[in-house]
Amino acid sequence: MTKLPIATQLYNAKEPMTLFELQAWLGHRSPDSTQQYAKITPTTLAKAYQNDGYFERNVRTIEVLVDRDAVANGAAAVGGPWQYYDLGHGFCSYTFFEQCPHRMACAKCDFYTPLDDERAAVDDGQAALNKLLDQLADVPTPAGPTSRQVGTQPTQTLRPIIEVR
Repeated sequence: MTKLPIATQLYNAKEPMTLFELQAWLGHRSPDSTQQYAKITPTTLAKAYQNDGYFERNVRTIEVLVDRDAVANGAAAVGGPWQYYDLGHGFCSYTFFEQCPHRMACAKCDFYTPLDDERAAVDDGQAALNKLLDQLADVPTPAGPTSRQVGTQPTQTLRPIIEVR
């Protein structure tokens, strides 16, 4: 068994001391000094993830669609998109989807292809936007409940286009 500094033991105990309590107990002026002595153990970190339900909330199945025509006609061989990740609101053709640095900003990404409903909301105006917002009110959030269940409805705000570059 590895010997741990007393500060680390107290920080990871069944009823742990907070960083500020340890700071006072050790007589440090700065919490930065205390952090040098109080390290979180892997067991405590794993328990925190388990108690928080982090993995259950964030494990999802992503459906990957393959464009057979792009593979068959050779477009995939010359770098054309052929693999699409179904995001529920559109498709992502980024080859390294799991490493995407700007998830949740899909609409601004060149690899993103919106579903027809979203495209219609942009192209067809207010009626299509209202229809899309009504459909999205029943789509679960990452935490589980829909916006209807939470009690917040998607809002519509059409802004005038001032400048197009």
